[in-house]
Amino acid sequence: MTAISLNAQNTATVEGSIWGAQTGILGIWVHNESRLSNSIALRSEIGFNGGFMGGTFVEDNFQWILAPTLNVEPRWYYNLEKRESKGKVTSKNTANFFSIKTAYNPDWFNISSSKNNSVIENFTATANWGIKRTLWEHFTYEVGLGLGYGVEFWKQYGYAENDNFIAGDLQLRVGYTF
Repeated sequence: MTAISLNAQNTATVEGSIWGAQTGILGIWVHNESRLSNSIALRSEIGFNGGFMGGTFVEDNFQWILAPTLNVEPRWYYNLEKRESKGKVTSKNTANFFSIKTAYNPDWFNISSSKNNSVIENFTATANWGIKRTLWEHFTYEVGLGLGYGVEFWKQYGYAENDNFIAGDLQLRVGYTF
């Protein structure tokens, strides 16, 4: 007599395509996550990063600015199967993730409390860890932390060289997925 054991494969995978909008302490963004494999999604994002300035060197002692940003971020959702096996939500890519986030912040225009504010065009690439959770089917929140490399493009303004720096990324966002 021969016994055959068949185990069902876990079906937890990232979703094919998710559109959403998010806001955080310093910005607002629209994004899409597209499946590349069962556990990897490519997140593309456009939005506005925000900032505040204050002090005696600032006109009126306080200013704010919103500047455009374009981000591309492959995400590996590493615990989808574990969440599913425990009966937890995995829809809308609800899981923990590792990612490499690239962000381009152009000096195209800005929305600001002062006509004199501008942004130095820059590019960053950070290695991130984060969690994404879905509440009530369409609402999401994300928390994440990253560290990497950045460059500010000063040469285009007549300086001798660009400025390289260590880039940090802190994500505290709430949003809605469609």
